[in-house]
Amino acid sequence: MNDLEITLQTINRRRMLQLGAAGLGGIALSGIEAAQSPHPAIVTPSPRAKRIIYLFQAGGPSQVDLFDPKPLLTQHHGKDMFSLVKQAGRLTNFNANGAIRPVVASKYKFDQHGKNGAWVSELLPNLAKITDEFCTILSTSTSPVNHDPAMTFMQTGHNLPGRPSFGSWLSYGLGSMNRNLPEFVVLVSIGELPNNQPLNNRLWSSGFLSGRHAGVRLRSGAEPVLYLNDPTQKPVTERRKMFDAINKLNQEELARSADPAVATRIEQYEMAFRMQSSVPGLADLSDEPESTYKLYGEEARKPGTFAFNCLMARRLAERDVRFIQLYHTGWDHHFNLPAHLPNRCKETDQASAALIMDLKQRGLLEDTIVVWGGEFGRTTFSQDSKVQESYGRDHHANCFTTLVAGGGFKPGLIHGETDDFCYSVVKDEVPVHDLHATLMHLLGIDHERLTFRHQGRDYRLTDVHGKVVKSLLV
Repeated sequence: MNDLEITLQTINRRRMLQLGAAGLGGIALSGIEAAQSPHPAIVTPSPRAKRIIYLFQAGGPSQVDLFDPKPLLTQHHGKDMFSLVKQAGRLTNFNANGAIRPVVASKYKFDQHGKNGAWVSELLPNLAKITDEFCTILSTSTSPVNHDPAMTFMQTGHNLPGRPSFGSWLSYGLGSMNRNLPEFVVLVSIGELPNNQPLNNRLWSSGFLSGRHAGVRLRSGAEPVLYLNDPTQKPVTERRKMFDAINKLNQEELARSADPAVATRIEQYEMAFRMQSSVPGLADLSDEPESTYKLYGEEARKPGTFAFNCLMARRLAERDVRFIQLYHTGWDHHFNLPAHLPNRCKETDQASAALIMDLKQRGLLEDTIVVWGGEFGRTTFSQDSKVQESYGRDHHANCFTTLVAGGGFKPGLIHGETDDFCYSVVKDEVPVHDLHATLMHLLGIDHERLTFRHQGRDYRLTDVHGKVVKSLLV
């Protein structure tokens, strides 16, 4: 009789449970280490990109006032949109009582720029100078037509809450490039516009994935993460002893309960300890030369501004953070768009262009993807059935513009086409799932294989949709 047979015949119920719990605990502990390594869904031998910086303009920038000019709007100014095009897609109910939905021409001047002749509004002079650096996707489309589901859809691939966000999927699939910082970092700036659309932190949630894959929001100012500083000012060796004691207790609990949440807690304690040394250096901008502020603008000196966050995004990219999400609010222009859109552009234009050029001059744009866009676009008809100088535009999901740069996207490409009234895509549509699939492809991920089993089925970022848009790629 061998040792295994003896053990099986003599083991009692209590000993069996102890051995089982310890074994599961060991599996969970090994999972912490495994989480640092790429998921087996990595199938591309040589991915083009390592990281994404997503400049999310929350509220829906008006593509027809910024990137997609339509001369016929002037000719048909004031006419009912649906006497000119066939209604397709969902509309909001904001104009439900209006007799007509009158066409309103943009009041802003457009010019062609770069070798590609891309049209850009006078409101974005800095981005206009570098159109050869990014790919302009005129034909992005989405499904939801209201803010919360549309932002959720753009961030998680589904319009209902509870799914992991894009950054969480990348953390789960690709592991960490820098163990001293989170793989997924979030920065929020606020546009100077009342009644901004709220940003719910579930937009950067890990959903049903482990909590270690959730986005970590950095606050503005000298203390980006609360409670990292030790008020007792104890030396590192003493703090390490404290963490080791806590981890020993957590590991005992993990061996007893085999609860994955305890494994996550152990890893997060370790991350917090490492961030005590890494975050202060990240937030200390004293090493930035004056040329940095000339490039990004003086607003980059002010914590919490979009320009400051763009500069922080570059510093995070230098430190190999995988997914850097910037949110800038205030783009929801139902009323008096001419009073607000120029201000949002002024807040974001210089820093957006500066980030792309800064990454390029440092050799980081080759393996960094920069995305600029919102959750949907705006209509070419007036919000309130009135044709006036202070026009506003409603939500529009059928077509809107997204900019992408670096990481394997074709620089200078103008992709897709919308109809004469910017109501529908007429050529080369890029639905959100296709955009996600393409971004993941450049990071070396087969979007159909990066899955997670939850409640009896396999989930993925692209749900049951999505195809790689190879015409966008170099």
